[in-house]
Amino acid sequence: MLSNTEIQNILAHRYPFLLVDRIIELEPLKYAVGIKNVTINEPFFEGHFPGKPIMPGALLLEAMSQVGGVAVLYEENNRGVLAYTAGFNKVKFRKNVVPGDQLKIIAKVIRLRTSIGKVRAEAFVDGEKAVEAEIIFKYRVEK
Repeated sequence: MLSNTEIQNILAHRYPFLLVDRIIELEPLKYAVGIKNVTINEPFFEGHFPGKPIMPGALLLEAMSQVGGVAVLYEENNRGVLAYTAGFNKVKFRKNVVPGDQLKIIAKVIRLRTSIGKVRAEAFVDGEKAVEAEIIFKYRVEK
């Protein structure tokens, strides 16, 4: 299990854009399972939407990308590498995510090449699928 602090040693993201609270399962370069606790204190809820807060779809996809990023970048030789989202395929939003929900995100690595990769990710709330997508990303060393 990885804490929020340990995730920050792998990903370049920081508050308010780090959208993964912990990793509960991990097999580097294969898959990761992450948790995102959704609270009303998230800054985006102020405007999305007043009186009916819903987590924006773009941020759901970002949280899924970050869990995939941990799976790919966990290995020591990948530290310092930045992964950039290059695209999404087969995106389906199935359930609104609201304050009080806990997202369980499962990201499985489909393909890795020298500078590009693909992850299949799904996010669940109480066992019900909320979002699914294939995420394409580029990565390169920024040292």
